[in-house]
Amino acid sequence: MKVKRLQKIRSKRRLARWLVPPILVLSVAIQDCAFAQNRTFDCILEPRLKIKLATPVSGVLKEVLVDRGDIVRKEQIVAQLESAVDQALLDLAKAKAESDATVKAREARLVFLTKKRERTTSLMAKGAASAAALDEIESDFGVASQDLREAQANLRVAQLEVQRAEEVLKLRSVRSPIDGVVAERNLLGGEYAYDQAPIMTIAQINPLNVEVFVPIALYGTIKAGMEATVTGEEPVGGRYVAKVEVIDPLIDARSGTFGIRLLLPNPDNKLPAGLRCKVQFPNGS
Repeated sequence: MKVKRLQKIRSKRRLARWLVPPILVLSVAIQDCAFAQNRTFDCILEPRLKIKLATPVSGVLKEVLVDRGDIVRKEQIVAQLESAVDQALLDLAKAKAESDATVKAREARLVFLTKKRERTTSLMAKGAASAAALDEIESDFGVASQDLREAQANLRVAQLEVQRAEEVLKLRSVRSPIDGVVAERNLLGGEYAYDQAPIMTIAQINPLNVEVFVPIALYGTIKAGMEATVTGEEPVGGRYVAKVEVIDPLIDARSGTFGIRLLLPNPDNKLPAGLRCKVQFPNGS
């Protein structure tokens, strides 16, 4: 009797070993199917760009023209550094570039030597001037020509110095590289600014990035360019249409998810960045 009981127990254990894997496979399949059917997921709205704005040249800030929450436009001046010295150098360069007296003097001398050479050549043909006199005039004419070229080159250099001084002065004005909103102001007028000390942070919120993580079961069913519906968290609320822009090629093995970024137009900056939301993808590919 004991032998028969042991045989029955062993047979039941063998049967259990064969039945467990199909049950597990079936549960995984059911779970994947549920994920595939549920196409609404939590998401968050993030700025399109977030720039820590610094200055390319170091110096003392004269004034910061914007504050946190202000809307700025591309190329708008948002801060200025002390620029009295650079302005003086620009004025000096302009004065040098506008002074063409040296060039005119060299031109006048060259005109005089040209006429003198013509007269000497005519007199020499009549035997009234020597070859030595003509050689001396030719030498003076060559030197005058080189002096004129040098004066013209110096004037051109002076004009280029004006352009250089203007560009240096422009660096004293800090401009916004994007349309956006001031998210944070770090420095004030009178403080020292340099390349490693951001003056402010500017965030572009039109358009917005919609960041969402979805189960691996949906991999391959969501394509770039696909439209999805985004619903904002209350009290903002509202339903909006966004387009899939980026599908991460890497999958997080621990969570069994992958990331997707959608692009959501945000005219008039109606939606705030950082808002939680829900995104619903359409059924089918």
